[in-house]
Amino acid sequence: MTRAELIDAMAAKSGLTKADSSRALEAFMSAVAETLQKGEKITLTGFGTFGTSRREARDGRNPRTGEVVKIAARNTVSFKAGSKLKEAVNK
Repeated sequence: MTRAELIDAMAAKSGLTKADSSRALEAFMSAVAETLQKGEKITLTGFGTFGTSRREARDGRNPRTGEVVKIAARNTVSFKAGSKLKEAVNK
């Protein structure tokens, strides 16, 4: 599903216009990003939990040349599905 398809689905299910659905989706994504940047978790009961974890710096290898490459430390985003989402997917 693309972003445009998601906006269409949100508009159809909520009765909002596509423009309002687009703004709502943008606000949601912005709020999630800002919260994760602070290192906080977001829990949507039944849907799932967004969180972050830290990956330490490590040595990698260029598969083409075999050369050792330094990979910088960074934060990664994780998502753990909630019970209602799991049930919906497994129907």
